Amino acid sequence: MRRFKQQLPEEECVAILKEAYRGFLSVIGENGYPYTIPINFIYEDGHIYFHSAQQGHKMDAIKECDKACFTVINDPVQEPNNWWYHVKSVICRGRISIIKDDAEHLSKLQLLGSKYFPEGYDMEADIRRNGPRTAILNLRIEHLSGKRVKEN
Repeated sequence: MRRFKQQLPEEECVAILKEAYRGFLSVIGENGYPYTIPINFIYEDGHIYFHSAQQGHKMDAIKECDKACFTVINDPVQEPNNWWYHVKSVICRGRISIIKDDAEHLSKLQLLGSKYFPEGYDMEADIRRNGPRTAILNLRIEHLSGKRVKEN
């Protein structure tokens, strides 16, 4: 990182990953062009997990090249009496794979559901209904960096 004074410690990066609502997954798409999508996720022990349709452009790209990048930005904080904001971002690079193990697939679906489904929602019924046609992706983080930005 060029601006090392703005670098976040790893513990703060992990805290941001645990708290962030959504991030941006980037893969190498068709003809080598980047393909980035906003996506829900969970972070767990050096891995980021996503749910996905079993087919489509993202899945085709992952099958061609397992290198991926994932970025999150926390909620910006505005300085009192000023126009500028402070924001923290985290970038993760690593290898992405499709989870094949049924027990792990179910476990990650439940974790995703716990994060995103509203309280009182019948998550287990939804997983029974939709889980079999859902893929779970695992991004194993190889490099993690975070940065504090002050916009002015």
